[in-house]
Amino acid sequence: MGDQTNYHMTSDEFRRYGRAVIDWIADYYQSVEQLPVLSTVKPGEIRAALPPHPPAQGEPFEKILSDFQQIILPGITHWQSPNFYAFFPANTSGPSILGDLLSSGLGVQGMLWLTSPACTELETHVLDWLAEMLDLPEKFHSRSSGGGVIQDTASTAALTAMLAARERATAYASNETGLQERLVAYASSQAHSSIEKAVKIAGIGSQNLRLIPVDGRFAMRAEALARQIEEDRRAGLTPCFVGATVGTTSSNALDPLEEIGRICEREGVWLHVDAAMAGTAALCPEFRYIQTGLERADSYAFNPHKWMFTNFDCDCFFVADRAALIRTFSILPEYLRNQASETGAVIDYRDWHIQLGRRFRSLKLWFVIRHYGIEGLRYHIRSHVALAQEFAGWVDQSPRFELAAPAPLNLVCFRHRAGDDFNQRLLDRLNQSGQLYLTHTRLDDRMTLRMCIAQTHTERRHVEQAWNLIQQSAHELEMQA
Repeated sequence: MGDQTNYHMTSDEFRRYGRAVIDWIADYYQSVEQLPVLSTVKPGEIRAALPPHPPAQGEPFEKILSDFQQIILPGITHWQSPNFYAFFPANTSGPSILGDLLSSGLGVQGMLWLTSPACTELETHVLDWLAEMLDLPEKFHSRSSGGGVIQDTASTAALTAMLAARERATAYASNETGLQERLVAYASSQAHSSIEKAVKIAGIGSQNLRLIPVDGRFAMRAEALARQIEEDRRAGLTPCFVGATVGTTSSNALDPLEEIGRICEREGVWLHVDAAMAGTAALCPEFRYIQTGLERADSYAFNPHKWMFTNFDCDCFFVADRAALIRTFSILPEYLRNQASETGAVIDYRDWHIQLGRRFRSLKLWFVIRHYGIEGLRYHIRSHVALAQEFAGWVDQSPRFELAAPAPLNLVCFRHRAGDDFNQRLLDRLNQSGQLYLTHTRLDDRMTLRMCIAQTHTERRHVEQAWNLIQQSAHELEMQA
């Protein structure tokens, strides 16, 4: 139970317990598809099973691991189950877990180049790799005027972009002038909720967020955006930010970046593109149409922690003009001054985002890219898209069900023809079965089920089993009517 002279875990104990944890994780992945996907514990049940007070004396690691299995595991919704089709994926993989383990072992705090040069330089290099792998515009490469940085989530990336947009629109004097109250931001009615949170945090305010209507494919209507910007300028307001989405959360809708980008260039408005899940598809040349017009954007973000087998958290945020970002976020207290930074020859990523401290997240990304290679990653993306297209075909051919939106990639939105109440009961029945987990949205103000096929280990047999269960459950509900 550790070195009793200093309470630390000894090196030998760390080796022994570390192997036990690795073995547990390996066993977990071999059996996870047999577990109920959605946790069935009641609110407060986990806390009730925990001691009310912390232990005064250290406890054996074996007991800690046993309690983890007995108390914590029942309260886990298994995002790594191949039968997880809810929300969006939060994927991981063997190489990602091992890379993250090394990151945890090193315990690096990479706020400055000086505090761990490898942490900074590997991140710059790996994000340049990704820019090449996704065929992003040249301006997003570090050798150009911009570059990439790892954020925690797409929500933080959106806030970072909005703050930079706010500062640029006010000539970096928003705090002194109070001009932010006259700033306006824009996103489609289908945009992620993080945009509304960002306008609140940035001081722009929800009242100055314009939600632009969408077309029949749930994509932003560019002409409506142009009209709204014109109307706001006539009212004496200053448009500063447009958030476009490549793959909306509700339906995977693709906003028209080319048309939106032209408007933003003409109006001098910062264009941020959120491709949180769908952006990974651009690893495959045949899916790169989704980012047509991206060369007109000021910033771009996608999440390897969604569909690129790299565990949470890992958002890759690219900016066309890093100077605008640095000017927005750079604050230099005396205790951070150092010779390397003052030469101007290094990147200090603390100036590229909100927080000061940062983990060595590029390590797990590096492991994933090197383990799978571009072709290995493409193989799995193509497989998931093909499975989703096959599932969409089954829905389309069914007299009971209908597609609720186009399915360009790996998300299928569908509903039973019997109406909202029936679809809610169907969703509840499916999720209570423990055999899969789906979530819902509302499209055209109608209850819609979402089938997101992107979990690392999902195969055709899992999708076929899911469709059979959906049909069987619908039939049983129909018989009860």
